Amino acid sequence: MRALMIYVMAGMGGFVIMSLELLGGRILAPWFGNDIYVWGSIITIFMTALALGYLAGGRLSLDRPGLRRFAALFLAAATLLAPLLWYADTLLAWTFEHIEDLRYASLFAATALFAPATFVLGTISPYSVRLLVDTTHRSGAVAGGLYFVSTLGSALGTLLTSFYFVLWFEINTIIAALAGVLAVLAVAGFAAGRR
Repeated sequence: MRALMIYVMAGMGGFVIMSLELLGGRILAPWFGNDIYVWGSIITIFMTALALGYLAGGRLSLDRPGLRRFAALFLAAATLLAPLLWYADTLLAWTFEHIEDLRYASLFAATALFAPATFVLGTISPYSVRLLVDTTHRSGAVAGGLYFVSTLGSALGTLLTSFYFVLWFEINTIIAALAGVLAVLAVAGFAAGRR
């Protein structure tokens, strides 16, 4: 049951990452357009934040790894994601007014809006591997299974967000739902970690 929960949490982490990345384009477009430099900014920031998150997650997993600490990562990601509902427009307006070159303005905005939560979400995969590996000869199979689940979650996040969510809901509603899902997973992880 514990292993299944970790797999589900890792898959949902991938789901949230890709959903947020797609929403990033919709959030920045009214201010900076939908040109390639906007998507270049978004992709660069997400990939950089994830790379740093992978590194940090691997290091965090070395110090007393446990399900409650894993759940704390989800709570931190939810806490960093939720404020987008309140400050995104203010930050975008300030950026648009103060940074003349739209390329660098979109890069700055993408960094300020998405890097913190994406960094924390990046810690999930390596931490998941550490929680599930019990012997070194299984480490490759565990890592492969987790990356399969996480990437499948990413694909579902991409498809559902682009095909359905943006048609049915406002962007703020989707972001609130993503933060809510992360918070629920955190609560479930804390509860399971007490047992």
